[in-house]
Amino acid sequence: MNSLEEYGKKAKVASRILAGVTVDRKNEALNQAADHLIRYQERILEENHKDVEAARNAGVKGALLDRLMLNEGRIASMAEGLRQIAVLEDPVGEVLWMKQRPNGLLIGQQRVPLGVVGVIYEARPNVTADVAGLCLKTGNAAILRGGREAIFSNKAIVECLQVALEKTGLPKDSIQLITDTSRESAQALMRMNQYLDVLIPRGGAGLIKSVVENSTVPVIETGTGNCHVYIDNPSDLKMGIDIIVNAKTHRPGVCNAAETLLVHKDMAEIFLP
Repeated sequence: MNSLEEYGKKAKVASRILAGVTVDRKNEALNQAADHLIRYQERILEENHKDVEAARNAGVKGALLDRLMLNEGRIASMAEGLRQIAVLEDPVGEVLWMKQRPNGLLIGQQRVPLGVVGVIYEARPNVTADVAGLCLKTGNAAILRGGREAIFSNKAIVECLQVALEKTGLPKDSIQLITDTSRESAQALMRMNQYLDVLIPRGGAGLIKSVVENSTVPVIETGTGNCHVYIDNPSDLKMGIDIIVNAKTHRPGVCNAAETLLVHKDMAEIFLP
């Protein structure tokens, strides 16, 4: 059995346990994970510094370098994101609809965990915490494969998350990081039908296209950005300006930063310079 199969085997075992975990325990693990990110932020920043320096030496700059960089504020945002996931309603077990057939048979739709979720993403360490938190909340085990540029940061973050899992009595293998960042490891992950229930690519158009075209595992295809802001007629101009500035300048390099501004024709003379 190769190393990726080991990841898959452990994730399958963990997923069966997670499927039956109460929402209180999942929320406790999420809050513990948030606390651990803050508690061990110095170590995370030290590891992130290694990634950033290596990227600089490789000629990476601008938005790509910004996505890779962490600081105390960004780690605090990661922790807050986990806490926000903890306060969400538990989706597992929710009955969306139910109806009875004339013969008495009940037919309905209920939310259940998928099982093992694989995620391939690029050099954004905050995605590691986001994805792990969402998978945990929904009762799924996660196998993460981040970009090689963020390997030290990702390892430090996952270690914090795994400590939190163990402290709350959940299997640490609920969240695993593939440390082999070669192209071959990504290609092998795309063919792990025996272990993965779904694969999600998150990143640029090239990455998403590669996964969609080459994966034999079911894929949830994500978008690449091009977020729009629309100024309607009528609208609050001050609010519109505040939203536009925040949507573009908060973090210009991320995929959900605003890239297109649309203005109603009757507002154009008032709103546009």
